[in-house]
Amino acid sequence: MTKESTQKGRMEAWERLIQRMAANGPELAHLEGTRTRLEAMLTEAREAAAQQAAHTSGKQEATQKLKVLQVEGERLANVLRGAVKQHFGIRSEKLSEFGMKPFRGRSRKKTEPGLKPTPSPEMPASATPAEDSPKTGQ
Repeated sequence: MTKESTQKGRMEAWERLIQRMAANGPELAHLEGTRTRLEAMLTEAREAAAQQAAHTSGKQEATQKLKVLQVEGERLANVLRGAVKQHFGIRSEKLSEFGMKPFRGRSRKKTEPGLKPTPSPEMPASATPAEDSPKTGQ
C-alpha cells in the first residue's frame, strides 16, 4: 500500500478505511470509538478544504479586481496631473506640491574660457589640424 501525499488522497484513504471498518463492525467493535473520531475529523477536513477553496477563489477575484482598479486609477491620476499642469503652467513651482517637477529649462554644458573643445572620437587627433599636413607644390 502506497502512502498518500496529497490532502485529497489522504481524505479518500480515510474514507475507504472508515467504510471498510464499518463493513467489519462486529469484528472491530473495540475500535468503534476511534473510527467515529476519524469520521468526525474527515468531516471537519472536508469543511476546511471547502473554506480554503472558497478563500482561494475569492483571493483570485480580489487580485483581478485590484489590477483593474490600479490601471483605471493610474489613468485618472495621469489625467489629473495633466489638468494641474495645464492649470498652473509647466514652469510653476506650485507643481512640486503635486509631486511633479516644474520645467526649469535645459542646463547647458559649461566650458571654461581659453579651452579648445576636444576632438570627437570619430576623427583621429592627427587629422584634425589642417596646418600640420605637409604642403606640396611650394
